Amino acid sequence: MKNQPIITTKNVNFYYGAFQALTDITMDFERNRVTALIGPSGCGKSTLLRLLNRMNDLIDQTRVEGEVLFEGRNIYEPDVDPVEIRKRIGMVFQKPNPFPKSIYNNITYAPRLAGIKSKESLDALVEDSLKQAVLWDEVKDILGRSAMTLSGGQQQRLCIARALAMKPDVLLMDEPTSALDPISTAKIEELVDELKESYTIIIVTHNMQQAARVSEYTGFFYLGKLIEFGLTEKIFTNPDIKQTEDYITGRFG
Repeated sequence: MKNQPIITTKNVNFYYGAFQALTDITMDFERNRVTALIGPSGCGKSTLLRLLNRMNDLIDQTRVEGEVLFEGRNIYEPDVDPVEIRKRIGMVFQKPNPFPKSIYNNITYAPRLAGIKSKESLDALVEDSLKQAVLWDEVKDILGRSAMTLSGGQQQRLCIARALAMKPDVLLMDEPTSALDPISTAKIEELVDELKESYTIIIVTHNMQQAARVSEYTGFFYLGKLIEFGLTEKIFTNPDIKQTEDYITGRFG
């Protein structure tokens, strides 16, 4: 059964200066599902991901055409506050990027800026977010320690907890395991599976097996175009387009 899409892109074109990075992208991202974006490097996957929460606004001389609808509203309308969008559409990057602060302060930094002051509320938020990121048991006794002392895999789960602390609706993940070892990667994949109960997740991955394991839907990108988009199982076992099949079977890319 199809869910309602929480995000829809309609005829999206995106330019870095004169270079067109995305061409005519139209796709639906369903609520409480994991959608994987796959394709060779430089094909526009991460550009699309950053379009969905206006992160590309931070890059000079970029231009968007078309619509990105979040719960029915175009997030590129002039009166939409990008900060508000980024609260509701959180992001986890390729390399873990904790703040050089304590574990506790990593999680509470943005909520405090958003006006949450009570220690009780902040404590509860830290515990909830770390539990959701399956990190609480490992760090509950060292919350005052610098986040920089954690392992890479723990740092990435902390970054996920930090994103969840803002209570987003959508979590964007840009190759979240590419810098991690296999055990940490498996933990993040298990986590993605649990989180989709409560969140919509869009993940960019180079790792085809990962896309097959964690997602319900997959979009295959090549040279800034969406070549094929559909149920992951179909894309991986019986794609409609030969180019998709060639990429998935390793004939190119």
